[in-house]
Amino acid sequence: MINDHTQATAAAGPRRWLSGWLPSSGYHRRSRSRYATGGNRKVLRDGSQVLIRQVRSTDAPLLADGFARLSATSRWMRFLGPKPELSAAELRYLTDIDHHDHEALGALDDVSGRGVGVARYVRSAVDPEVAEVAVTVVDAWQGRGLGAELVAALSERACEEGIRRFTGLASAENGAVAGLARSVGADVVLSEHATVMYEIPLVQADEPPGDTGAGQPAPARSAGTVPCTAGAGPA
Repeated sequence: MINDHTQATAAAGPRRWLSGWLPSSGYHRRSRSRYATGGNRKVLRDGSQVLIRQVRSTDAPLLADGFARLSATSRWMRFLGPKPELSAAELRYLTDIDHHDHEALGALDDVSGRGVGVARYVRSAVDPEVAEVAVTVVDAWQGRGLGAELVAALSERACEEGIRRFTGLASAENGAVAGLARSVGADVVLSEHATVMYEIPLVQADEPPGDTGAGQPAPARSAGTVPCTAGAGPA
C-alpha cells in the first residue's frame, strides 16, 4: 500500500497482480501527462530535490539499484516475506507498463540521478475506477516526505486515467504505512491476518463544491478524499 519505505501491495509480490488486476498488455500509448516529458521537480522538507517522472521500459537497472538499497526489513514489509532480489521477469513487469491500466512514477535524486522512490497503481479488472496502489522509498530517503509527494503525483495521474479510488494492503506492523495513510486521509476497510487494507477516495481538484449541475448541492468533500492535483500532506 502507501508506504514511506516499502511497496506494500496486496500480496507477496508483483505477480499477484496478474490474477485480480489488469496487467500491462500490448496497449501502449503516448501519455500527455507532465510526468511523461520532463517530469516534475519537488523540493522535500529537508531541502533535497527530486525529479518525479514516469517509469520507462529502460529503467530496469534503476529499479534494481533502488531495490538493492532497501534494507531486509523494508523488503520484508514490501513482500510480506523474504525477497533477496527481483527477477528479470519482475523487473520487466514493473517497468514495461502501459501508463493507463498500470502506471508508475519514479523519483530521481537531483544530485546523483539514482532512483530513490517509486509509486505505482494497477487498475482493477473488476472495477475500472479502482486501482491498487504501492509506494516504495529507499531507506536513506525515508522521513523526508517523499512518500507523500509520490502519492500526490500518482493521484493526479490516476484521475487523468479515470480512477476514483485507491486500495492497498500493508502489514499491520508497518508504522510508516499507517502514518502516511493518515496523512492522505486513508480509511481502514479491513484488518485481518496481520494485514490492513486501506482505501483512499480520489476527487477531481476542479470538482465544484456547490452545485452538481442538476440543481442539487454537491455533497461536502470528505476529509478522507485526496484532490487529484493536491500537494502532499505532512508525512
